Amino acid sequence: MFSFRSIRKLLIPLISVFVIGFIYQYNFPIYLISSNFLNYYQQNGKQSSSYQLSQDAKGELFPSASSDLTMNRINRSIPLIFIGGMPRSGTTLLRVILDAHPDIRCGEETRVIPRLLGIRGQWMKSPYESRRLIEAGITSEVLDSAISAFILEIVGKHGPPAKRLCNKDPFTLRSAVYLKKLFPNSKFIFMIRDGRAVVHSIITRKVTISGFDLNDFRQCMKKWNDAMQSMDSQCNSLGPVNCLPVHYEKMVLEPELWLKKILSFLDVPWNESVLNHEKLINQPGGISLSKLERSTDQVIKPINVEALSKWVGHLPEDVVRDMSSIAPMLSVLGYDPKGNPPNYGKPDEFVVEKMKHLKENRKQWEEKENELKKVRKSIQNDLIKQKESMKIVSKENLDNEVDQTIGYQLTKEQT
Repeated sequence: MFSFRSIRKLLIPLISVFVIGFIYQYNFPIYLISSNFLNYYQQNGKQSSSYQLSQDAKGELFPSASSDLTMNRINRSIPLIFIGGMPRSGTTLLRVILDAHPDIRCGEETRVIPRLLGIRGQWMKSPYESRRLIEAGITSEVLDSAISAFILEIVGKHGPPAKRLCNKDPFTLRSAVYLKKLFPNSKFIFMIRDGRAVVHSIITRKVTISGFDLNDFRQCMKKWNDAMQSMDSQCNSLGPVNCLPVHYEKMVLEPELWLKKILSFLDVPWNESVLNHEKLINQPGGISLSKLERSTDQVIKPINVEALSKWVGHLPEDVVRDMSSIAPMLSVLGYDPKGNPPNYGKPDEFVVEKMKHLKENRKQWEEKENELKKVRKSIQNDLIKQKESMKIVSKENLDNEVDQTIGYQLTKEQT
């Protein structure tokens, strides 16, 4: 028989171990790393074998991403990077450039994150829906926890591990203040481009965005203006410590200057690889691209200034005349509404050399670009055939439906 004293001696250390383990697990954001995770890092980590653990702003250890999260606890203190702005504003180019850095992984657009944020926005703006959620026990804290877990799962698992994880979904910046609440150590980059160039690119490349009438340049400029006003407000609310506005024109004219500013803002060390992203496209451990993203066939090229003024001479005369009143955000963001053609500045020597290389190898780059376009078109045709065989929708709606798979959707509130 055990005496009370012997039982007490046995229970005290057991209880102590339990209490210490409980405090360790639930109060200290330190992560348990599985052997599968470490093996994945060694086999699939980006270029550098030093990808093990990184530190957040508090100096606490965590894994940046994992293919096996069953034993890893990823919490909201991770310093995520969010790249946003209007589509066709250079968001894809910047994410590809950052993907060239050995410490950063952005990856392709997730598409689901901005839609989730849009749905959440609808719920919160509707008194009836928000009351129903509360009555069901779905408080804002519960909702925030669920949404942040979803975002972390998507961002963490849709690409290989890296010290810093990044998300590029253009319209997420409309929810930047809320995302900052979810992820307090996150930082945001707001890509800005001349709205005339953006709308011209959207229309000519047939980039579908819900609410945008691609047959009406004036209407699209107004939509651009509204969207940029919203995102600019979000960025200003976060302040310069948390949100960095980056003009596309400045970045492609002086890439080294601006990429150093961007990496400094992100607290990431400088690496020359960001100036030569084209060398890492679709290479082992390099940069992956989506075949269905419209910008893919352009970002395979070196940094260049070819797209800066393509819009000049292609705008309706009445829109050019009324530009100041149609899109006042042009002036707010530093563009001259009457500048036609505009004066964006001169390229530095590095860009001049890149342009020279591009010109000398024009045929090679055009072949690569056309090949990607063919692949995208082939996928679109396959989707149309699948829909036709199912006989679910009319042929008239098939093209629109396929366009939506590679376009952008906004909720009613966001448009």
